[in-house]
Amino acid sequence: MTAIFCIGMAGSGKTTFMQRLNSHLHAKDTPPYVINLDPAVLKVPFHTHIDIRDAINYKKVQKQYNLGPNGAIMTSLNLFSTKIDQVLGIVEKRVETDKIKHVLVDTPGQIECFIWSASGAIVTDALASSMPTVIAYIVDTPRTTSPATFMSNMLYACSILYKTKLPMIIVFNKCDAQDAEFAKEWMTDFEAFQETLRNSEDLNGEGENSSGYMGSLMNSLSLMLEEFYRHLDVVSVSAYTGAGFDEFLEAVDRKKEEYEVDYKAERERILKEREETKLRKKEKDLARLMKDMDINPSKADSDNSAPKAPIDSISDTEDISEDEDEDTVGLVERDEDEGINGGREYNFTDREGEVNDRSEESLQARYKNTVGSDSQIKTKSLEAMEKVLKNSYA
Repeated sequence: MTAIFCIGMAGSGKTTFMQRLNSHLHAKDTPPYVINLDPAVLKVPFHTHIDIRDAINYKKVQKQYNLGPNGAIMTSLNLFSTKIDQVLGIVEKRVETDKIKHVLVDTPGQIECFIWSASGAIVTDALASSMPTVIAYIVDTPRTTSPATFMSNMLYACSILYKTKLPMIIVFNKCDAQDAEFAKEWMTDFEAFQETLRNSEDLNGEGENSSGYMGSLMNSLSLMLEEFYRHLDVVSVSAYTGAGFDEFLEAVDRKKEEYEVDYKAERERILKEREETKLRKKEKDLARLMKDMDINPSKADSDNSAPKAPIDSISDTEDISEDEDEDTVGLVERDEDEGINGGREYNFTDREGEVNDRSEESLQARYKNTVGSDSQIKTKSLEAMEKVLKNSYA
């Protein structure tokens, strides 16, 4: 299975390309799983399995947060990306159950709202982490006949490639209206593009919209992008007639193999670096916290490793010598065995027998002598209760 993100500028024929690709795969008896991430589109000409419009109302977001069109699209994508784990779980389950080979993802025409936003990175990273993922950059061929427009498109494609770090296919759409051979020649033959630059009136100061430095700038940019072109697959299609879609699917298969060989290892390395960076940040925050609390980790470790002095025992049972028998450990000898008189000493010697006499009759007699007889106790209790009542109502 392969995920294909269809990305392109507004008016490049991205939605029509998605419709034709969907129909082409159905004709091959390999129906794709389709996801729509454009919250502002009113109607899509193909069936979608997951649609952002089912979860988020673009108009309400725009009104509630007082946003413009682009801000509302970005906010809708941000809200949708908070549930990307659930979306990914649904996609993986359906792909495994129905043996789906392709997952098609349609994106907003405002490229910056998706590519350069945090939500776009979350969505692409989530899918790329679970399955091979390819970027299909849709180009409006009739509008790229000018070297300046062509170079602008290529610079945009280059920035998307290095932002997403995913395999990319340049798709020159609308080849029924304009043949894309000129663009393929410019990408493969540096001298052909240089010749076009030299013959372009607008870039040499003779045209109406000319700028003196443009020719030199385009020449330098073409030299820089020569290495970029080597890592791309280029196809020309017509979303109107359906031409070139077999070639596009072949390019997708090649990019899938490239993903497994090169990009997967690169993504794993990036994820590992992120985890290491997160761990270092956590350790740094912990060290700052310990510093604020005036805790020295090295001193604490040295204190734990150093041998501690024995604590003075406060009980005879803790001072056990090596010569003592194990059976007598923890036992204390009686005073009589140590030669100490166990009798009590009293200040009033005439009451020694009374105190030592613990019989029940003796205890009752001492209690009555202290408190009084039963009648006296009742009298004292009534007097005390009368006194309390008088004080309460006084």
